[in-house]
Amino acid sequence: MATMLLLPFRTLIPSSSSSSSSSSSSSNFRPAPLCCSNDRQALFNRIAPVYDNLNDLLSLGQHRIWKRMTVSWAGAKAGDHVLDICCGSGDLSFLLSQKVGSDGKVTGLDFSKEQLLIASSKQHSKNCFSNIEWIEGDALNLPFSDGSFDAITMGYGLRNVVDRPKAMQEILRVLKAGSRVAILDFNKSEELLTSTITEWIIDNVVVPVASAYGLLEDYKYLKTSIRGFLTGKELEKLALEVGFSSARHYELSGGLMGCMVAMR
Repeated sequence: MATMLLLPFRTLIPSSSSSSSSSSSSSNFRPAPLCCSNDRQALFNRIAPVYDNLNDLLSLGQHRIWKRMTVSWAGAKAGDHVLDICCGSGDLSFLLSQKVGSDGKVTGLDFSKEQLLIASSKQHSKNCFSNIEWIEGDALNLPFSDGSFDAITMGYGLRNVVDRPKAMQEILRVLKAGSRVAILDFNKSEELLTSTITEWIIDNVVVPVASAYGLLEDYKYLKTSIRGFLTGKELEKLALEVGFSSARHYELSGGLMGCMVAMR
């Protein structure tokens, strides 16, 4: 398992919350007022220091393959302006940066300031990623004009937003006509065997490892969040209902993961 194992609660819930910009070490990090659940925001700030290590450990490195596939499906190319929603510590953003090159621009958006600061610090250790801007923001209220982006990615975020149609409508709004979004997450399989294997892995691998890092409480509801997610067919239907012209869901790693690709 990969980043999704670190995103059991990426849920945006209306409340009053804001953050300050004074501690940012990068001019490419732009905090902004946002509305989200204080406890969810605190969760992702808390796990930020071990986020990348757990990704590699729990997925045996496979998350890097899934993310490269996601970026490829998004269709980003040289010179494009692209968006990575729920960017976390920036893995998809860095891959997008390589795709769009020095003439392009990547915007990485997340509601966790600590995750964004880690992403920014990784950016400065690799000089080739100067085309990335990090923004603290809400996936349900994207702070961008209509038709701003040539491609969009979203990694392990849609599963837990409180209003999935609204999140998809926001993606549709800021995406240019003829462009694509690629959304990577757990696959809610319709096959009993696959679902059983996924839940066994969570109970016997993910939760024990998370517990060793002191994150037991942050992971024990992961299985429930997957059960409450949409199947591939339901994701395709949702995309078409909000106005995308086409949508297709791809199963990855034997159906454990999935990526939904939709075109505006």
